[in-house]
Amino acid sequence: MQAQPPNPSLAPSLAASNLACRRGDRLLFRKLSFTLGEGDALHITGANGTGKTTLMRALAGFTTPFAGEVSREGELGLLDERPALDPDLPLGKALGFWNAVDGGGDPSQVYGKLGLSNLLEVPVRYLSTGQRKRAGLAALMGRSVPIWLLDEPLSGLDTAAIETVTRLIEGHVKGGGLALIASHQRLEIEGLQTLELGDYVPARAVEEEE
Repeated sequence: MQAQPPNPSLAPSLAASNLACRRGDRLLFRKLSFTLGEGDALHITGANGTGKTTLMRALAGFTTPFAGEVSREGELGLLDERPALDPDLPLGKALGFWNAVDGGGDPSQVYGKLGLSNLLEVPVRYLSTGQRKRAGLAALMGRSVPIWLLDEPLSGLDTAAIETVTRLIEGHVKGGGLALIASHQRLEIEGLQTLELGDYVPARAVEEEE
């Protein structure tokens, strides 16, 4: 059966039912289920190799789960270590391309909040890891999608930038969006739920690592 497109008139939601993902021949996790609705935020934790990035890509529809189902209402955006910005363009033009495609308004306020205003003439390839993360978040905010999938959004950020990004995520959720954040770092977001991915790793996989 062909999946139906999200209905923009409905409140955003994202759910996984008995989800299992594998990398090559290795089963990363199984029997994972959750349901998120409008105003929810979920922190995915787990050691390296447990499949946080694989989970995010499966939820985004970029990979097919080994088992289980993903369902959602509302458009989503994924922020990971590969922001879709042309590395040869100055940051302002790279962001401007997506702003034009997505029909966004004046992005200057977002750039200011994320500390990007003085970097708009710098080619994307010269940006640091933290600057790229902030640029990727700016592009995501310009899309005005209700569902945010954020894979290590705080990596490479200094203390001030972590606080800024955390407050922007919290603001998105309080404004009726939902966010799923995979991160090694602690998140101070009101009402944040936590899912430890290690709890869904097959016992055999744990024994093999030990």
